[in-house]
Amino acid sequence: MFKCILIEKESETYSARVADIDETHLPVSDVPGDVLVDVQYSTLNYKDGLAITGKSPVVRSFPMVPGIDFAGTVAQSDDPRYAQGDAVVLNGWGVGETHWGGLAQKARVRGDWLIPLPKGLTARQAMAVGTAGYTAMLCILALERHGIDASRGDVLVTGASGGVGSFAIALLARRGYRVVASTGKLQEAAYLQELGAAEVIDRATISAPGKPLQKERWAAAIDSVGGHTLANVCASLRADGAVAACGLAQGMELPATVAPFILRGVSLLGINSVTRPFAERQQAWQALAGTLDLGALDTITREIGLDAAIPAAHDLLEGRVRGRIVVDVTR
Repeated sequence: MFKCILIEKESETYSARVADIDETHLPVSDVPGDVLVDVQYSTLNYKDGLAITGKSPVVRSFPMVPGIDFAGTVAQSDDPRYAQGDAVVLNGWGVGETHWGGLAQKARVRGDWLIPLPKGLTARQAMAVGTAGYTAMLCILALERHGIDASRGDVLVTGASGGVGSFAIALLARRGYRVVASTGKLQEAAYLQELGAAEVIDRATISAPGKPLQKERWAAAIDSVGGHTLANVCASLRADGAVAACGLAQGMELPATVAPFILRGVSLLGINSVTRPFAERQQAWQALAGTLDLGALDTITREIGLDAAIPAAHDLLEGRVRGRIVVDVTR
């Protein structure tokens, strides 16, 4: 038996609870290569909050264990790349949506979805980073492949006090960029500056409908907000700038024109963190291990036990969470 958060839906009743489940109920793939993992840590991401509260149809089948990422050790493996005792990490691949996820003490997943835990990181540190930090690094690597470096000018980070935003600021600053943080929580300015932001602006200045082409302000941006914010960011980028878009907190629509893309050569880089190839995932995690100030993770992170994850999910969606929540599933 193991503990997990279990989401169930019967008729119109949607519920999430901490439950004791027999290991035989763990899903089994229809192809060889399953790996059973003793999970040590998971996290609460925005998508997990939606899954646990039922405020968006994230979960595709029931019952479901949420948790889009986890870190732990291999208990049993049918994949020759992994042996008992190996430390592993997982992000994405539909876990917590279509396949039982990481907010549990055990998980059975495809070996293709795992990567070895990078040297220099503990399981807890990996989940302090989690999908948020991993996504932030994917954004930075995409901008750098596009030719954006610190000499090009300021980089804007929207949704700055959230998980992706917090890590984007810290990672960009460690790589030598001057970072401008956009947030609706100006009371968090000191926190954002501690992470590495050189300047903090009110999100209200870029979140309302704006002109299709605006004053050039930033060389690049990492956007986890979408909607009018992303449209204004594109309209305010310098010539040949780029924005890495990875979220839709404000909305899925993009009320923009082609003006920035044609007249300034702006590029919009979409970031899909869910199904990246093995080599790309390894590159991102190795870059994280080499860039992060591991001591600063405590500034970004709060740890809770499995029993506290459900109320914390509600806090997350209601904007009462700063930075990252790590879940120790063993307590």
